[in-house]
Amino acid sequence: MFEFEVCANGLASVIQAERGGATRVELCAGIPEGGTTPSFGTIVSASNYLKDKQMKLHVIIRPRSGDFLCPTLVFTPMLEDIKAIKEHIEGVVFGCLNKDGSIDVDSCRLLIEAAQGKSLTFHRAFDMCADPLRAIDQLAELGFHRILTSGGRATAEEGIPQLKLWQRHAEGKIQLMAGGGVNETNIKRIYEETGITAYHFTARETFISEMEYRNPDVYMGVEDADEYSYEITTERRVRRIISQLQ
Repeated sequence: MFEFEVCANGLASVIQAERGGATRVELCAGIPEGGTTPSFGTIVSASNYLKDKQMKLHVIIRPRSGDFLCPTLVFTPMLEDIKAIKEHIEGVVFGCLNKDGSIDVDSCRLLIEAAQGKSLTFHRAFDMCADPLRAIDQLAELGFHRILTSGGRATAEEGIPQLKLWQRHAEGKIQLMAGGGVNETNIKRIYEETGITAYHFTARETFISEMEYRNPDVYMGVEDADEYSYEITTERRVRRIISQLQ
């Protein structure tokens, strides 16, 4: 009855998600930026690990963070990424919008053609749409299988009223998948109030780096960021979240 998709930030998270019983993973880099396309090596490694397993591998196609406009310099890498990875995956995740907040139908159609029958998810670009109900209809007509959405709010829990409305509109046309802050404390409430049966979450925990030598005078990214800890999905959190709906 339920589908559980884990947003996996690397091979370690893919392995933990599979062990925890997830339906599929959305493999991506740059989760703090909303997710960007992972490296080819990461995709192939995940594909090889899942070769004889039931969990499906989907990959986000998003060359940069920020908005969801897809001019040529953004669209071309998206197209080439899909062509390069499609033999290794079961599905692709992407979203293209026009300046006015409508679905960029032409760009989406070209990417769908490149995917050649792969499972299609329109990601949370949907939450930036100016007319969500029209967007649901357009995405269904284009052939997308599901829409990832937080109900147009920062988290799916906050977006429950809209998710409920959109779920009624989408029923029989396209699947809605609730994502954005979904965890073991709220997934049951979201289901009971919206009727949505597909969920997207990270199920991550924080781990401390094993580096012994640390140079306090250098930082690689944002100043004052903790560069000696990292987050990965854990089997126990995946199981804990799934158990709330069993």
